Amino acid sequence: MVVEKEGTFEVNGHSLYTKSWLPDGPPKAKLIFIHGFSDHLGRYHAFFLALAARGIAVHGVDQRGWGRSVTKPAHKGLTGPTTQVLADMAAFITSHLPPAAGAADPPVFVMGHSMGGGQVLTLACHPDYQESVVRPVRGWLLEAPFISFSPEEQPSALKVFAGRLAGKLLPHHQLKHDIVPEHLTRDPEVRKSILADELMHNTGTLEGLAGLLDRTAALASGEVRPQKGGALRSLWLGHGTRDKTTWFEASKKYFDECTGEVKDREFKAYEGWYHQLHADGPESEQFYKDVGDWILARCEGERAEAKL
Repeated sequence: MVVEKEGTFEVNGHSLYTKSWLPDGPPKAKLIFIHGFSDHLGRYHAFFLALAARGIAVHGVDQRGWGRSVTKPAHKGLTGPTTQVLADMAAFITSHLPPAAGAADPPVFVMGHSMGGGQVLTLACHPDYQESVVRPVRGWLLEAPFISFSPEEQPSALKVFAGRLAGKLLPHHQLKHDIVPEHLTRDPEVRKSILADELMHNTGTLEGLAGLLDRTAALASGEVRPQKGGALRSLWLGHGTRDKTTWFEASKKYFDECTGEVKDREFKAYEGWYHQLHADGPESEQFYKDVGDWILARCEGERAEAKL
């Protein structure tokens, strides 16, 4: 039986909504999850249930500006700059790390989807967080990370330039970016639920959108990549080949060219799948299994090393 617990996480004077999916019995692993643009934890419910049923405790947070962490209209999309986004994530991850080196807590993994995948990858590569956050985490997972727009979603250079300029003048100005459900999933029922979901407000701020574009540009160019020294121990990246939101080819290129410092790494291509691997129809159960298998295999490795 999986136990679900709601709560809040206080960071820099802000209260963020959290939810955990806990296995019946001591967890074999902890997974910290970071959602995507205009998304919230409730959209991943079936995925998290499947992981918790296998002994993986899942802890997630509705990021600043999204989901149930929004308490008034002016807060929609108000994420702050990238420094704030990274600080929020680092604080939440750190709150779930063992209190001391060698503590008998289960291994911790971090996963991000879409925009959250780009944020997680940026954090994992950031020099300021290598010892405090990256090294204590056993493995990092990316689901269709936002490394580049798909050709279908690629904005014009003029639009990007205008957005960056306006973001400096009016950082908190809100801007709608409607997401096309048909680009996210092949499942017609999931498409309907996206349109009916009032928590998916599709609203960003110019500051937040500029930060997203900057992070994406830095990843796509290879400027941001894993640091030398092995702090990032293990990396898994899964992407659908027919993703119409973020670009499969950009993820594959990044993996092939920029992750050589990570000795334990795996790229999984989901042939014909769309953007939401966790909600792309009945086949998504294979995605649940792949993620669970990858995490649990590294838990077994940790236990084997501890016995030596």
